[in-house]
Amino acid sequence: MILRVEGLSIAFGGVRAVDDVSFAVEPGTIFSIIGPNGAGKTTLFNLVSGIYRADNGRVLLDGHDVTGLRPHLMAARGLSRTFQNLQIFFRMTALENVMVGRHLHEDRRLVGQLFQLPSAARQNRETSARAHALLERVGLAGDADTVAGNLPYGALKRLEIARALATEPRLLLLDEPAAGCNAVEAREIDELIKRVVQEGVTVVLVEHNMQLVMRISTRILVLDYGRRLAEGAADEVRADPKVIAAYLGEHGRQEIADAHG
Repeated sequence: MILRVEGLSIAFGGVRAVDDVSFAVEPGTIFSIIGPNGAGKTTLFNLVSGIYRADNGRVLLDGHDVTGLRPHLMAARGLSRTFQNLQIFFRMTALENVMVGRHLHEDRRLVGQLFQLPSAARQNRETSARAHALLERVGLAGDADTVAGNLPYGALKRLEIARALATEPRLLLLDEPAAGCNAVEAREIDELIKRVVQEGVTVVLVEHNMQLVMRISTRILVLDYGRRLAEGAADEVRADPKVIAAYLGEHGRQEIADAHG
């Protein structure tokens, strides 16, 4: 397993936001986490990625205990993530935004930059070339020199994925990548996620767009009030009476039927 979570829990002011949650993610899959607002999905992401420190439980990456490691150390070990709210530098170009994501793979000593050594110039060229390739990978090759603040919302979502991919992750956590997107933009995100996995990156996804989730997920975990409610393949989850009652309801069930039909 590339990721294993064992008995993860955290409480805020006496309220358990995540309560004894366990799951495992196989390499090369799309593992989705769904649930009502306030179910603990983003909090769980924050625990796994090192933003929050768990009260109990463990996080194992490739079999190694990484519980409590800070986010930059998690990134160095191959785990990257995006955020529900865009974390884009809006006054920088699309290319510059992706180049920022390459910092873990650069020599960050000041001497080369201050004295404009050939090694620093070569590194900048390599970083720019890799950033261009990532923009092409997410369908933004023509927007490299566009200031990010001038890009449409769906393009910004793909730009954030490109920047996360710049760290060269083996495991990518995507928090609501299709939130706020129209149907066309959501389809673009859908296709991008599938391509990313085909290229060797495992994806863990938090998403409210049930059509997208049911189309692309290998396995789905359902949370409710911070606890694990159900887990299984898409067919199993959408037919689970507990999931329908707690989360999907008739509207959600119809939305899933539309995605399948």
